[in-house]
Amino acid sequence: MGYSSRYHAVSLAAVFLALAIGILIGVNFGDDVVSGTARSLEESLQDDLSDARAEADELDAQLETERDFSEEAYPALVGGRLREDRVGLIGIGGLPAEVVDDVEAMLEPTGAALSQVSVVRVPPDAEALAERLENTPFSRVDRDPAQLEELGRRLGRQMISGRGNLIEDVREQFLVRESGTGERLDHVIVVHAVPGDLEGDDADTTETMEAGLLEGFAGATTQAVGVERSDSEESSIAIFDSHDIPTSDSVDLVAGRVAAIFVLLGADGNFGTKDSADQLLPDLLIPAGPKR
Repeated sequence: MGYSSRYHAVSLAAVFLALAIGILIGVNFGDDVVSGTARSLEESLQDDLSDARAEADELDAQLETERDFSEEAYPALVGGRLREDRVGLIGIGGLPAEVVDDVEAMLEPTGAALSQVSVVRVPPDAEALAERLENTPFSRVDRDPAQLEELGRRLGRQMISGRGNLIEDVREQFLVRESGTGERLDHVIVVHAVPGDLEGDDADTTETMEAGLLEGFAGATTQAVGVERSDSEESSIAIFDSHDIPTSDSVDLVAGRVAAIFVLLGADGNFGTKDSADQLLPDLLIPAGPKR
């Protein structure tokens, strides 16, 4: 019993002695250990950061090379393909300035002329249209969705054909602005810029008029393409696709411009970089000489 007590006392003394020695060692050497570890970690992180920066610089250089190549290759792919063709740019609800710039840059090497730029009023002023079209089959477009959709369909066709009594009668009520009208279009580029906050009757009449208009574009003999930028906040590709209008979802990029031009030349599908695209470009970009 006495042995046991003495044993436990010695054991406890040994434990406290070990703790004391550990504390002394920690006080004397702890700062050095921690500081050394911190320095090693900092050096390692700095090395990793330097490597990441070098890799980023290399990737930026490669991307710039690819961009330069694309810019140089674009005129070779589309140069003269639409020579002397008349192209219309039609915005439904609006026409952002940057999209106009994109389209002008897209068309420049093709030889085509941007001969018409129009913006369709959204929401449509159905009452003004009905008043203007009194004593015609469209006198109830403010109350009859079927009439409004058919009006949109006919106006779409007449915008492309460059002639027709309807479009002449309601330009002021139908369009917000326009330039260069009066000629038949060989191709039409459509931009959908309808505000997403429309409600009630405004939303209903807009959807109805829009459906007719897009059907009018799709049903014309002129080739149409729906376009938007790669950075568009809300995509309209599904709307165009539902009316059988081929699309390019990245008209601000060289690949998107190539796709749009080849759609105007007859390619069919949804092209670009977004999830809604079937593929980046049409399957066959067959080299051909400039349009004669």
